[in-house]
Amino acid sequence: MTLDDPRIRFADFYANPAVRALAGAARWTISGSLGDDPDDPTTTRKAPIDLRALLDRNWLRGAWTLDEQCLVVLDELTDRLPAATNTAFYLRALTDGLMVIDIEPDCPPEVAAQLLALPAVLYREQSMSGLGFHVVTALPDNFHAFPVAAGKRVLREEHGWYEILLDHWVTFTRSPPAPDVLARATAGPAGQFSTVEDLYAFLAQNARIPSASAADVDTGVEAPDIPGGAQIVRQTVAGARRRFKTLDDFDGDHSRHEFSVLGTLHHQLLNHLVEHMSVGRSFSSSDRAWLLFQAAQQVIPPRAKHSERRNGRPFLLDRAAAMIAQPTSDS
Repeated sequence: MTLDDPRIRFADFYANPAVRALAGAARWTISGSLGDDPDDPTTTRKAPIDLRALLDRNWLRGAWTLDEQCLVVLDELTDRLPAATNTAFYLRALTDGLMVIDIEPDCPPEVAAQLLALPAVLYREQSMSGLGFHVVTALPDNFHAFPVAAGKRVLREEHGWYEILLDHWVTFTRSPPAPDVLARATAGPAGQFSTVEDLYAFLAQNARIPSASAADVDTGVEAPDIPGGAQIVRQTVAGARRRFKTLDDFDGDHSRHEFSVLGTLHHQLLNHLVEHMSVGRSFSSSDRAWLLFQAAQQVIPPRAKHSERRNGRPFLLDRAAAMIAQPTSDS
């Protein structure tokens, strides 16, 4: 090995027992640019890359599945892309036995310090912004005491200062926090949480079972023939376009931003459906989900997750069905 070898440059990462425990899972790739955002040519979209396509065929595209068809083990990633600026891993807490505390750049320094100083932490690093942190821990002893929370992908703190990732992508920089940051954290006063269990309970106790779910809306496998559907979609997109919030409004959280866009589209869709229902037309929950899905495809920039499936259907269609399933929606 040479000094250019990432195993030397990022020795703390590659030698870490928690990282080695994840290394053999074929869920590793890199996070990279997929080109200009079609709605904003001045920006680029970052997403997990289909590493198999990149390594084997020199194709650049987003990861469309979460297995060896797109992803690799850590050693192959390291050997074949030694100059990569990051590594991305799809974490599955229940499978991996680990979770990640993602501390956001705008987290108050005293709160971030308390989280960095938690006992039994297995790995710490600074995030890509250089202002946030990733903290890896084992699943807490009280993990199964909160079954609703255990089924979530993310548990978020109410201000958005930090979150626990359970079933989610993590982009590792492999760069440890500066020594003075850790020194201040460990020397600071006792915080709100004395253990990882305390932190988990604090977030997990607020997890709620949705009043309705996407699975309650049966969309079928093919788009139905909806009279006037194309016109409704055009009207919906045109009426909602000026009301969309931006990704920055959600601190770069694509999931929350997309659900906000769906909520805005849904509100507009209902207005147009009322007009059509006044002349005797009717629209099932499946019809509404498909119309919302078709509108969303026109305004939500594609990303790798959209190639995944939920409840046997495309990801965005399932998100549209989840929106339709709710008695009311907040855009």
